[in-house]
Amino acid sequence: MNLSFAINSLYVCVKDMNRAIEFYEKLLGQKVTEKDEIYSVFDIRGFRYGLFANEKMKERKVYGNNCLPSLAVNDMEAVQNRLQELGCKIAFPLTIIGKNKVLEFTDSEGNDIEVTCRIK
Repeated sequence: MNLSFAINSLYVCVKDMNRAIEFYEKLLGQKVTEKDEIYSVFDIRGFRYGLFANEKMKERKVYGNNCLPSLAVNDMEAVQNRLQELGCKIAFPLTIIGKNKVLEFTDSEGNDIEVTCRIK
C-alpha cells in the first residue's frame, strides 16, 4: 500500500472567537457549522475551515503570513466590496499572477488570507 495525503481542513488562530465567527460569517455569507469557544468550523463545500482559540489552550502561536489560507472565489469585485464593508486592510494589492487575480487581506484576528479568482 502506498502512502497518500489529502488536505481537507486548515485552521487559523483567533484571539476572540465571537468576533472571528462574526467576521467569517459575513465574509463567507454563511453561518458557522460547528461553534465552540475553543474550536469552531465552517464547512466550505466539504472543506473544514477552522478557528482555533489557541490562547485559551495556552498554546503559543506566532501570527503572520508564513502560511496563507487561500480562498478561491468566482467574483473578485464582489469580494473586494465585501472586504471594504468589513473594513479589512489589504495586505497585498490585487495583482494578476498567471491566470489568476490575487489579493491578500488581513482578517479580524490579524491573519493574512489570500483570495484568488480565475481570469475568464
